[in-house]
Amino acid sequence: MMARFAAVLLVPLLAAPAAYAASVTNTDPAAVVLVITESGQRVEVVVDAGASESLCPSGCFMTTPDGDRIGLDGGETIDIVKGSAVVK
Repeated sequence: MMARFAAVLLVPLLAAPAAYAASVTNTDPAAVVLVITESGQRVEVVVDAGASESLCPSGCFMTTPDGDRIGLDGGETIDIVKGSAVVK
């Protein structure tokens, strides 16, 4: 019984950081590759055409297909339009 209670309390805490992640939607007709640099680690993330991804829950730098480098705090909504980022 106590294990269930602990699980009920912990699950929302584990899911909470995702709520603060930046949301990126690719509106282009082809997949795009974003370069994400977070805590000194560089990762390439592919976002398919029409798809959305959650990124950078604790802040990062994102390099877009057109070469722009954008600092993100983790709560932004971003659309990729013709290879450029539009931050809302």
